[in-house]
Amino acid sequence: MESAGARCSSGGSCDPDVVCEKRLFKAKLPEPLVQLACSHHHCAFPVNGNELCIWNTATAQSLFLSGHHYSISALSFGSNINPPLVCSASHERVIVWNLDECTQKVQEGFTPHGIVIRTLLGMVLHVRFSPDDQQVAVCAGNRIYMLSAKNETILAKLDGHLAPVTAAEFCTWEKSMLISVSEDRTFKVWDYSTGQLIYQSGIITAAFPLLSLLIDEENKQLVTGCAEGQLWIFSLISDHNYRCVTHINLKKEQEKFCNKVWKSGKEIGEGQNDSKVCKTDNMRPEGSVETSLPVLLIEHCDFSVCFRNEEKMYSALNTSYFWIGTSTGLLIINLANFELEAFLSYKDYSDLSIRFARSCALTKKTVNGKVLCLITSMFEDMIAVLEVNLATLVRTQNNVFLPCGNESSLSVIARCSLLTNSPLLKGLKKNRKEPSSKTFGVKSTVKDKPLVFHNKIKSSGYTAAPRKTMFSPNTNLNKKEVSKWKTSCKCKSKEYPLDGDPPIKYEKQISVTCKPTPIFCIQYSGHDGAVNSVGWSHNKKWLVSASEDRTLRVWSVCNKEPALIMGKENFDKTVRFAQFYFLDTFILLCCGAEFHLLNFHLDTTKDDLKRYKQKSVFKLVQKFPMASTVEITSLSAVNDFYSYIVLTAGSNRALEVFDLNAGCSTAVIPEVHTRSVHQIYQNKGSSFSTQQPEAYNLFMTTAAGDGIKLWDLRTLRCERRFEGHSSRCYPCGIAVSPCGRFIASGSDDKYAYIYEMRSSTFLHKLGRHTESVINVTFSPSSPQWLHLEREDGQDDLLGSCKTSVCLKLFCFKLKAKQGFCIISCNNESSV
Repeated sequence: MESAGARCSSGGSCDPDVVCEKRLFKAKLPEPLVQLACSHHHCAFPVNGNELCIWNTATAQSLFLSGHHYSISALSFGSNINPPLVCSASHERVIVWNLDECTQKVQEGFTPHGIVIRTLLGMVLHVRFSPDDQQVAVCAGNRIYMLSAKNETILAKLDGHLAPVTAAEFCTWEKSMLISVSEDRTFKVWDYSTGQLIYQSGIITAAFPLLSLLIDEENKQLVTGCAEGQLWIFSLISDHNYRCVTHINLKKEQEKFCNKVWKSGKEIGEGQNDSKVCKTDNMRPEGSVETSLPVLLIEHCDFSVCFRNEEKMYSALNTSYFWIGTSTGLLIINLANFELEAFLSYKDYSDLSIRFARSCALTKKTVNGKVLCLITSMFEDMIAVLEVNLATLVRTQNNVFLPCGNESSLSVIARCSLLTNSPLLKGLKKNRKEPSSKTFGVKSTVKDKPLVFHNKIKSSGYTAAPRKTMFSPNTNLNKKEVSKWKTSCKCKSKEYPLDGDPPIKYEKQISVTCKPTPIFCIQYSGHDGAVNSVGWSHNKKWLVSASEDRTLRVWSVCNKEPALIMGKENFDKTVRFAQFYFLDTFILLCCGAEFHLLNFHLDTTKDDLKRYKQKSVFKLVQKFPMASTVEITSLSAVNDFYSYIVLTAGSNRALEVFDLNAGCSTAVIPEVHTRSVHQIYQNKGSSFSTQQPEAYNLFMTTAAGDGIKLWDLRTLRCERRFEGHSSRCYPCGIAVSPCGRFIASGSDDKYAYIYEMRSSTFLHKLGRHTESVINVTFSPSSPQWLHLEREDGQDDLLGSCKTSVCLKLFCFKLKAKQGFCIISCNNESSV
């Protein structure tokens, strides 16, 4: 049966310019797997078993070198171009060739010779030059020999693997470090100068050997692949203890990629009749999978050539890409989001002579946007040199995923005025007060009103003694209050540092559980059920809370009674989320599978006769249903500046983008995570910092057991994934620093994690917790952050919200009461 990837056309594009066969060699090949080699100007491969062929990519001429008596099994080029070196290994000897000298010898009519650096090592599966080309690592059997590249000297012998070593790579930023993988399904880290073993991993895969290895210098990570199409990425940062960053199933990624290509290609074909998209039904995957997908090669990919003239986030986020060579084709993996970016299947191109590859090699750098690929046939004695147009391959496949019908991409920041039929404009018109009759000088008639004695009206002062001093400043202030006042003033005027370090220094702990007494203000919440969310207004004077009791309440920070109550009669289901929107003009709330846009007016004055009646009013502007979902699990919108964009996530694992200026849904991203998204967090900045306008188009999503994903609203693509924290038991919250450079996350393992926006691995791991960290938030004015800790059996901390400089807000679900409280971070007391 053919796999989904095998039946999927290359990105839906049948463009013959994607790949072409430059040269085909027919010669007898060795039986076992052979390590091929490609450099910027040459391709090296064995012909007739024991003869080495060097094909010059510029002149298209071949150089044949003889020196082995047995079949060549491993080849590798040196790291430096001058002089160009190549190492060839067979059962009986290892030879280093200087290509300039060999070419000169052939031109003079002599037979070229190389330097034999070792003999009779056994079956060699892999060779690799050191970064300075002075040493050669030779993987022979279950040992690694460190040889001199100039003479027959064994510098070190690394013995520890229990099965043949299949690959080895030098670590460029650590002196004398070598990493190897083996058929024993483990990787080992060596100090080859002393021959000592630094680290030994456990068994990574169940039954399939590890075949390939790559060290990513930029991200300091190790990537290894096995014979079943599985990839593992490990962190090589010194204090990470070689932890596993992520695991990638190539067969699943390939099937998911082809599903997207088929669906998107079908929509483009039906809507635009695009000739570049293959609209045949055989593109659709049938769900069958291959029995194996061996990872023959992992190599760096020069992806920057594809987006040189386009404003995308690839270069801004320091994204790395690498090639995966398999028996059926080539894949490009994004090391930031660990997703498949492009896929080339050999079977999709009838001009190619080889459909199934036994061995593979690629050039690291592109020439005019093209990459050379050297493959050998699995069933025939053929060797082919392919030229892959990387820019054409990626553009034809990524254009399928771009949103259609929009000339300009989406933007969080409002770039145009409100439309005439916009629901936002309707709400604003209804909120505007009509001019009163007093404005036009019309006398209003005085109506008869009952006589009321207002006991709260202060006396005019006629009966009191005259005041001799009109104003007297309060000078009875202690030193602590004066210093606290000065500190708060300085904090408000200070700008948040955009290039500083993340906050990792422990300062103090604020206890907000049911045991300490200062949190009795939770009785003021008034909710009869657990509080799901609490949000601050832009002016920090109001709070909106949503509860399980199917009510929504708006509170004043100066009053314990709610200023506005929306009762159960207004909602059919539980209100999951509520927030202020459009600079406190509206309120957004989630109820079931739709969210509501409310217009409101707050009035805290009371009529002495009808104190029970609230003067605050609200009006439903419009309801927006989310497609194909049972319940909205998270909602996010910017309130700090004018924005038309509202992001929602549903129980169907999809994310939907709404444009409230147009009053409709504009984009849907299916299968955002493997589980339902429990939080969407936008990069909103703060009033104490200013970021680039493009940075506000970034937002994060998180789901239990599936890490954190960074998205760009302009491309609707996952640009990076953040792995390392644990969130299997509880939905752990996330937050973005006001400078936009750091991401904080809670975790089940009693730690809080800080990630840097440009790296997928965490920077810091903060402890001092006794239970799971379920929520985090940054201070908007200074490099500080707060994290909430869950205490099982006593109370349930549901969330925290970013507030003004001196206040933090917490939500509780206690045994007896539900509500929220406001804690002053200056004196650790409730407000």
